[in-house]
Amino acid sequence: MPPRKKKTAEPQDMKKVLWAAADKLRGSLDAAGYKHFVLGLVFLKYVSAAMAEKRAQLEAELREEGGWSEEDILATLEERREYTGSGIFYVPPAARWESVLERAKGTVEGESVGETIDAAMRAIEKFNPALNRTLPKIYNSGQVDEERLAGLVKLLDRLVFQEQLGEDGRRKGARDIMGEVYEYFLAEFALKEGRKGGEYFTPESVVKLLVEVLEPKQGERVYDPACGSGGMFVQAEKFIETHGGNPLNVAVYGQELNQTTWQLAHMNLAIHGVEAKLGDEPADTFRNDQHPELKADVVMANPPFNISDWGGELLGMDKRWVYGTPPVGNANYAWLQHMISKLAPGGRAGVVLANGSMSSKQSGEGDIRRAIVEADLVACMIALPGQLFRSTQIPACLWFLAEGKGRHSAWAPGRKGEVLFIDAREFGEMENRTLRRLTEEEIVHRIGDTVRAWRGVEGAGPYEDVPGFCVSASLDVIAEHDFVLTPGRYVGTAEAEVDPDAEPVEEKIARLTALLREQFAESERLAKVVDSQLGRV
Repeated sequence: MPPRKKKTAEPQDMKKVLWAAADKLRGSLDAAGYKHFVLGLVFLKYVSAAMAEKRAQLEAELREEGGWSEEDILATLEERREYTGSGIFYVPPAARWESVLERAKGTVEGESVGETIDAAMRAIEKFNPALNRTLPKIYNSGQVDEERLAGLVKLLDRLVFQEQLGEDGRRKGARDIMGEVYEYFLAEFALKEGRKGGEYFTPESVVKLLVEVLEPKQGERVYDPACGSGGMFVQAEKFIETHGGNPLNVAVYGQELNQTTWQLAHMNLAIHGVEAKLGDEPADTFRNDQHPELKADVVMANPPFNISDWGGELLGMDKRWVYGTPPVGNANYAWLQHMISKLAPGGRAGVVLANGSMSSKQSGEGDIRRAIVEADLVACMIALPGQLFRSTQIPACLWFLAEGKGRHSAWAPGRKGEVLFIDAREFGEMENRTLRRLTEEEIVHRIGDTVRAWRGVEGAGPYEDVPGFCVSASLDVIAEHDFVLTPGRYVGTAEAEVDPDAEPVEEKIARLTALLREQFAESERLAKVVDSQLGRV
């Protein structure tokens, strides 16, 4: 009897496989715990598959070339630089997925499954310095029993990372597929964790909108001071590649406070082939800036909303507070000013903040906002629809800042002394009963094209104010509104569509007036009839 082929997951089943894997752990760990177990194993499966793919290609080339002994071929196939030179992680034999799988199946004796996986993680870090201190080594911690852990490994073995044909007809390699899987997992875990999930995950449509407006380019420095799992960087590089640039020619800098989220970011970016400098360690952006000398061309972030315990009482005289000392009880304007301080000449920034940041006057926030506006740093304000975020129901907005607007900014060479206001509160479609997402049409065309036209981008067409949607307001007009930046104050209401078959207003008024007089007359006649009938009683 021929050997039975291993059953593998079809591409369309991959998400089901992943969640079946998560279900195996839900009995013993909450979402915050089990995501690290599952994502770490998925990463191990991926780096092994990517290396195997490269190994097979290399072996075929050596055999076709000829003149190589079997011993030389085997030695070359284990040369670390043959893989790292192609952007692929080298995985030593004992750390490869096959070795972990054999231990999970019980076909080899020795260490426990947890010990085997932890050892594999340490070995991968040793051979790949870029991953140093970033992989989870928690499998022998006793949080998951051996039987359950072995079952998880065997289930994940069904994942396929070979090249596949995507929905758009283009071929996708193992890295693209793994990237999609990892992003899906992050999104689902964020949903399960609720509010806590928002600490490391920003909805994809919001990230796409930030990137669409900021338009990062190859050769630029991109910075996220609250980078979470690195989604901003991934989307930025996708944008650059889609628009014909080289996504590898981008300098990426980030910082993250939470240890496990910092590790998630390293794995996420490594999977997507993004080389990033995330600092020597997880650290507080305000009190331990990991990139003190950095000046970035593009800054984008979704910092925690309205946090009160950010340590402001220790930073009262900080040099970043050029426009005013932010209140100790709310970090919104600390984040804004930190990002402004990181802008290179002509740089631009996009920031997700709570709606209150546009109008608050508490504890000096109104004065700080006024100073930032008067410095002509604000380029665009966008009011977002509700229900975009899994982690909070607080209404949010986007701030876009531009250093040198109307002067030396290539992104906004004109529009000195003007701010574009966009009201997108009615945008989006419901993804499910509780979650909304912005559509591609809204991101790229309704909003993206509007901003490009306002900026004067060649080929974008002329910009026009649209009542109820967008308006370009001068600083004088903003001053009349006491420097409140809520778009609804400026865009007004949408003009009602004119019905060509509708009755002219003047004629309608005359007709209704005549009808009203007739009804008054009829009412008077009926009153006389009733009075006459009552007199006969």
